[in-house]
Amino acid sequence: MTKDRSKVFLFLDDDLHPIAELETPIVFDLDTKKLTDGEHVLKIISQSPSGKEGIRKINFTVANGPSIRIEGLKNKDVVDGTLSLMINAYDKGNQKSFLINGSETPQTIPFWIWIIIILFVGWAVYYEITSSAIQ
Repeated sequence: MTKDRSKVFLFLDDDLHPIAELETPIVFDLDTKKLTDGEHVLKIISQSPSGKEGIRKINFTVANGPSIRIEGLKNKDVVDGTLSLMINAYDKGNQKSFLINGSETPQTIPFWIWIIIILFVGWAVYYEITSSAIQ
């Protein structure tokens, strides 16, 4: 190690042993495929050539597994009776090609679109009736 460079130690979550010990500046590839899906913390401890230390923690969430979409139930909903749920799970594929099959979740039509359609049809019927009465 040269004495004019800072050194960084990278820790994941509560691990006592660093995953990397590097001299700066450095580009480090963190392979999230080796981590479980969920919340993690990357802790970076820096050490300057003069011996001073700094620390930075970065919270991040890993989502390598298939994405799950659900319609008909939201987090912390209060429900009763029978629920009709639409559930879809799809993988992102590899990073080099786009996966079309199963990557789109069908959704129901929102209620505000139904309101717009009903208002438009009502206006069209009203317009047709009033314009035919004039002739």
